[in-house]
Amino acid sequence: MKIAIIHEWLDSYAGSERVVEQMLACFPEADLYALCDFLPEGQRGFLGGRVPRTSFIQRLPLARKMFRNYLQLMPLAVEQFDLQGYDLVVSSSHAVAKGVITGPGTKHVSYVHSPMRYAWDLQHQYLRQAGLTRGLKGLYTRWLLHRLRGWDQLSSARPDVILGNSSYIVERIRKVWRREAEVLHPPVDLGGFPLSTAPRRHFLVASRQVPYKRIELVAEAFRRMPELKLIVAGDGPSAPLVAEAAKGADNIEIRGRVPQPELVSLLQGARAFVFAAEEDFGIAMVEAQACGTPLIVYGRGGARDIVADGTTGLFFEEQSADAIVAAVRAFVAREAAFTPEACHAQAQQFSIAEFRRKLIEVVSRDAPPSAPAGAA
Repeated sequence: MKIAIIHEWLDSYAGSERVVEQMLACFPEADLYALCDFLPEGQRGFLGGRVPRTSFIQRLPLARKMFRNYLQLMPLAVEQFDLQGYDLVVSSSHAVAKGVITGPGTKHVSYVHSPMRYAWDLQHQYLRQAGLTRGLKGLYTRWLLHRLRGWDQLSSARPDVILGNSSYIVERIRKVWRREAEVLHPPVDLGGFPLSTAPRRHFLVASRQVPYKRIELVAEAFRRMPELKLIVAGDGPSAPLVAEAAKGADNIEIRGRVPQPELVSLLQGARAFVFAAEEDFGIAMVEAQACGTPLIVYGRGGARDIVADGTTGLFFEEQSADAIVAAVRAFVAREAAFTPEACHAQAQQFSIAEFRRKLIEVVSRDAPPSAPAGAA
């Protein structure tokens, strides 16, 4: 088979690139396409020496630093890839990659990290955060997002099979594209997060400190529970807000960003990992479970796929300090029911091997089960 893998852009080795890495491992003979490739030399190892085929965006002025500013050209750019002669196209899409054009003899399987949230349900939040709620620039951005929604909806008919990275994303795909999709959880490298059955003495929240993570709520909750120790690991723009929420609480220790071995040690020593964000999936939660650590998490988003409620963790149903306090106290009351072995076993369904197995299974099918009638 002649195979192509399509990715939006390559500028860092992060979450979506780890998915591409496993796609390349499944199909080592595949050609790789990307709108642009500005990946630093030290992060190119997962490409296995491949040089991606790029679009005209690669050559536009200031593209290396400002390629995201060419968002309005990306639908055109991705449609220019010549994929004639390929038997299989696998796209990794969080923006436009699923919009590549393929012929009737080519099977297109699209792995969707998320539909473009800034063009759909998070449009108004994006405009506020970018300071684009008024003025000519704001008006232009609204017009651009309107155009992107139209193209996004139209191009969602092009893949034969759509895979979403969680049940939450599958539901968003159904809502905004009116397409059916299957769940394929992203691959999590569990090898660096071994099971520990050692005594556990603290609670842990570890994350980049950005507003939507709501780490300040976790700090505020533990400030009300002085008998329970909380360690906060990570840094970011919300760090001052988190520090203020923890001010005067002797039971809260703020570590800042920690090296990987220390993070693993903190996870292995945690009574529970506390997480208050609504995530599309949530790799940190899987890594915690792999270490044998139960989860106390906000019950929206990808967490619903990751936690076996009552067995490997507990949900709280609103993003508030009161809800977190209630959930932590409920956990402490029945802590012995959450065993490290059960948590570790739950994490195994999100392994690299499981991702590869299911992806190969999906692309090997003769009939595309989620293709809409009249797909173009």
